[in-house]
Amino acid sequence: MSINKAWSGLLVLGLLAGCSSNPPKSTYNNICAIYDFDDDWQDAARASEKRWGVPSYILMAFVHQESRFKHDAQPERPYFLGLIPLPRDSSAYGYAQAQDPAWKDYQKASGNWGASRSDVEDALDFIGWYNYESSRQLGISRKDTYNLYLAYHEGRGGYSRRTYNQKPWLKRVAQKVANQANVYRTQLQNCDAYIADSAEPIQLKTTRKTTAAPVVEKKPVSKPAPAASTRDTSTDLKPFR
Repeated sequence: MSINKAWSGLLVLGLLAGCSSNPPKSTYNNICAIYDFDDDWQDAARASEKRWGVPSYILMAFVHQESRFKHDAQPERPYFLGLIPLPRDSSAYGYAQAQDPAWKDYQKASGNWGASRSDVEDALDFIGWYNYESSRQLGISRKDTYNLYLAYHEGRGGYSRRTYNQKPWLKRVAQKVANQANVYRTQLQNCDAYIADSAEPIQLKTTRKTTAAPVVEKKPVSKPAPAASTRDTSTDLKPFR
């Protein structure tokens, strides 16, 4: 291997390392501790909230559920006879567990063709975008964690057909995500004090500027939208699994 190739490989690895951030397990249930560990999470969550109108505590609760903040999370690979690896059941990958088709839709919609599912900023922007579209297409409030998660899991077409009604376990998970979002929301009110008392306090950064037009919150709709009379197959794309 030439010296140039070796340096190129090290440069790529360095760039990849800079895009991802895996907080320790001890911080998962405390959003202030996550922000204290790496304020890139705060910057990315605030930027996505500003762009898409979905609260940062909901965005972070989605990451908590989907990947436990692991940049390379993906479904377990099945094995034949316990020895031969088989293809994974899903293309879900990264912090948001976005599947290939949904991720390509996001890249096209955002114009960010270089977006990476293992990048903190891109993953949180994807979650904000997907939930914004669920709100726009299905009438779900962008603060309704429970129904946003159902649409995230089932895809918008599945949500419209209310496929979640045949999955009691999924409703329990959606409620779990909603509960986590509420915990994060409460903690955010005291993050400044938490970080000030930490061993190595940091200064909270301001949100990075974004050129996206501001979004206006629509009137919340508490009930799931009824199934559409004409099925749009593009809404069947699930972000993961």
